[in-house]
Amino acid sequence: MSELKKYPKINDSIIKEHGLSIEEYDHIKDVLGREPNYVELGIYSVMWSEHCSYKSSIKMLKTLPRSGGRLLVDAGEENAGMVDLGDDLATAFKVESHNHPSAVEPYEGAATGVGGIMRDVFTMGARPIASMNSLRFGSLEINRNKFLLDKVVEGIADYGNCLGIPTVGGEVVVEDCYSGNPLVNAMTVGIMKKNDLISAIATGEDNPVYIVGSSTGRDGIHGATFASEELTEETESKRSNVQVGDPFTEKLLLEASLELVNQDWLVGMQDMGAAGITCSCSEMSAKGNAGIKIDLKKVPLREKGMNSYEIMLSESQERMLIVIKKGNGSKLKKIFNKWDLNCKKIGYVTNTGCLEVYNGKELVSNIPVQSLVLGGGAPQYDMPSKRSSYLDQINDFSIDSISKTKNSFNNDLLKLLSAPNITSKKYIYNQYDSTVRTNTVTGPGSDSAVVRLKDTNKALAISTDCNGRYVYLDPFNGAKMAVAESARNVICSGAQPLAITNCLNFGNPKDPEVYWQFKEAVLGMGDMCRELDTPVTGGNVSFYNETLDSAVYPTPVIGMVGLVDDVNQVTTMEFKKSGDFIVALGTLNGVIGGSEYLKIIYDRIEGPIANIDMRLEHRVQAMCLESIEKGIINSAHDLSDGGLAVNIAESIVCSKNNLGASLDLVRKLEDVELLFGECPSVIIVSISESDLYDLVVLAKKHDIHTQTIGKVTDNGMLTINDKISLDRESMSKAYFNSLEELIES
Repeated sequence: MSELKKYPKINDSIIKEHGLSIEEYDHIKDVLGREPNYVELGIYSVMWSEHCSYKSSIKMLKTLPRSGGRLLVDAGEENAGMVDLGDDLATAFKVESHNHPSAVEPYEGAATGVGGIMRDVFTMGARPIASMNSLRFGSLEINRNKFLLDKVVEGIADYGNCLGIPTVGGEVVVEDCYSGNPLVNAMTVGIMKKNDLISAIATGEDNPVYIVGSSTGRDGIHGATFASEELTEETESKRSNVQVGDPFTEKLLLEASLELVNQDWLVGMQDMGAAGITCSCSEMSAKGNAGIKIDLKKVPLREKGMNSYEIMLSESQERMLIVIKKGNGSKLKKIFNKWDLNCKKIGYVTNTGCLEVYNGKELVSNIPVQSLVLGGGAPQYDMPSKRSSYLDQINDFSIDSISKTKNSFNNDLLKLLSAPNITSKKYIYNQYDSTVRTNTVTGPGSDSAVVRLKDTNKALAISTDCNGRYVYLDPFNGAKMAVAESARNVICSGAQPLAITNCLNFGNPKDPEVYWQFKEAVLGMGDMCRELDTPVTGGNVSFYNETLDSAVYPTPVIGMVGLVDDVNQVTTMEFKKSGDFIVALGTLNGVIGGSEYLKIIYDRIEGPIANIDMRLEHRVQAMCLESIEKGIINSAHDLSDGGLAVNIAESIVCSKNNLGASLDLVRKLEDVELLFGECPSVIIVSISESDLYDLVVLAKKHDIHTQTIGKVTDNGMLTINDKISLDRESMSKAYFNSLEELIES
């Protein structure tokens, strides 16, 4: 009996279960000139899913600056972005989401998120040197959210630690809106010779196609479709949509893959991520304007009785598709046999332009590959959008509605230092190995991580950043702020920002108000990237981040990479020596709207947030970097969550030798705005008194307002005007112990 006859007859219900609309199904029939069979329906369903096709976002993504600068490949051209570092070196990096899998199976969801983004990088021929993450959870007073955090962190730690790649930093954010739908965004950065790029392409008629790495099982089937729908009460039953990872096999696959660099018989290679064999065959052949013919009987399986549908849609981890020049199979097998990995020829490249799938002698699928892929025949939609109705109600905050002067600012600062979004995340990052490979210069807990490039004087600074609350209150400005802060973070380490990757986490794109948030955020992000000359290398769009109650905050996470030309100039946030002057680069115009202070002290999430002057932001960053390069600055820490008081407190508690700070400054602001107001385009630095003149000269050159606001002391106290007076011990206890106490309570 034919295998195809065993599948159910396609009807409207089955089409809907596959995440396709009736209109899309009709279009598939037009493309094929016939009804698709069940296997073909599954192939279209994953390739046209939001996760793979970007059908609701690609038109907006094309508005971003996707080329120029130091980019060596345009955005979306390869598995990850690639940026020139000079001296024949390049970095490949990318961030991606694993939100839905982590919501139902947090350990495996997070672990395989790390594994997948690693493969995107080393498939290009780059050796991963660092990993970061951006994590968001609901209130930690809810046990389910604590469980999700605990298991997500464990999954990230286990996979990265076993693989031997340091996890050097990231961010952890806690907001009520992420309850039940955590955001788990993983970023990897690799290093390579810039001419060693391995492309994800299939060309050359009759060239053989191999599957290498792990065997194929039933885990992850329809994972791409699962990531393209809302989480519901039925979600818990979809654990089979979550892949299962094996970091030890991934390590073997990494080393075997890097042996392929510069092999003149290698044509192309691609990770089998979302949609597995289907996606890699479709995308590689479409890029090469070719076709691929495969036989599923030749695919190594780890489970009995798997049918064509399951094999094609499986998202089993640690697998690659490789195309080589014919006659070189023994060379390829020798490499993968050395690493004890599968290496099976499953087909060959054709000139038909079609994905021809056989199961033995039976043809189970024959589809034009261009009809499947992003940039080809995959749908592209102009989604309806409408300004979010909630914005007017939540953007009418007035400073007069809260106490502007009071006697409890000491308590307020301690509450902020204890707040989940500000307090030290050492409880989390101490579970990661951040120093393996011995290249980590600055690890977790600073403005950005810094990783040395061995055998050079150079280093990379890496940051992930986004204040989702800002974007919720003002999508356009909030997205600008996310790009600006991620750049400011690498600037504070002494690095020149080069380019960004992004992970755009939003709700249901079919909701016009959600899509308006998305459009505004993309436009704001693009404007700031153009101003800072940090083009977008690529990334990921994650829609449908909703539960039955609500959508998450619009959260466009920015992964920024910067270059440090001389590792000796790396700067950190902690104060270095008593007697240093504390100087604000930029104007202190603190805004309480949208601030952590307003949320923690008054339990209010209201705007408006501060406006950002993009040119001023760029000048502040340029001045700070030039000052670091000239050796003027001893510490640098950007002003962000919690405002000035939190900024100074962090620089104290992270310093050595019982240092403190005494600030005496006057601004035309209310006390609460001066102490806790948040604003962009401000970096707080400490310098030796003898360097003050040189700093002022640079400020005039860049047209930047500077203000000496205090001095570093040796008494372990923080004093600000007559409003705050706290000892180092009480601040340290609040900052370093609160998260662990909250999670373990």
